[in-house]
Amino acid sequence: MKRSIVSWYAARVEYRTEKKIKQFLEAKGIEHYIPFQEGKPVIPCMVFIRTDYRQALTLSEESGYAISYIYDAVTKKFQAISDKQMQDFMFLQDFADKTFILPNPENLQGGERVRVIAGEFAGIEGELYRIRGHKRVVVRLEGLVSLAMGSYIAKECLEWI
Repeated sequence: MKRSIVSWYAARVEYRTEKKIKQFLEAKGIEHYIPFQEGKPVIPCMVFIRTDYRQALTLSEESGYAISYIYDAVTKKFQAISDKQMQDFMFLQDFADKTFILPNPENLQGGERVRVIAGEFAGIEGELYRIRGHKRVVVRLEGLVSLAMGSYIAKECLEWI
């Protein structure tokens, strides 16, 4: 029997349905992530769901809410997000007071791949960019959203990958 591959998928949902969809996913036991800050979604109309492709297709009908997945332009399939990318994104979001969301992630080009090797962000992998006059590590969920570390990270705390 063929095993289903479980991945993270980004889905667009209708405005102000994030909390209801969260309740539905929790009731079904489906891993998901919706970053909230002060009771409001940090990324309005966006839900991250970890499931297999087959189940992802049924969630909209089962829940009664419009859930549409972001497509990868190259593969013409739902855009899968790696576990490592999602872990880093969720970890950084936990430090919301020390990070900020970049409004136009598609404008970032040519960043060097780095890993933070010391400090509270150790283990995070991202790209190094100059933003607001300082070099910052940015974690991108390709084509969706980018989180930048708000604090300066010394060069000796970075490893180029």
